[in-house]
Amino acid sequence: VFSTDRIIAMSFPSSGKQSFYRNPIKEVARFLDTKHKDHYKVYNLCSEKGYDPKYFHYRVERIFIDDHNVPALEDMLKFTASVREWMSLDEKNIVAIHCKGGKGR
Repeated sequence: VFSTDRIIAMSFPSSGKQSFYRNPIKEVARFLDTKHKDHYKVYNLCSEKGYDPKYFHYRVERIFIDDHNVPALEDMLKFTASVREWMSLDEKNIVAIHCKGGKGR
């Protein structure tokens, strides 16, 4: 996990067997709800995997980027505009960004 005051980069919030070696989705949700209640938004950059956004109170945005690939410029502009907008709404707002392993995209 990489973290600044307002940006968290992490691996995929998983369930089932994958939660043994990746972030368990319920624990990620508990952490965000405890530390950043109502002030977080999750960005899923994984094209190959999704999850039910209810875990994060439907504050999830998905940008479809294939693993080991460069994102399209249009996708990057959409992503950065969304992050900028969310962060500007409140100085307490943070973003949690993830792909599959937490380092590639």
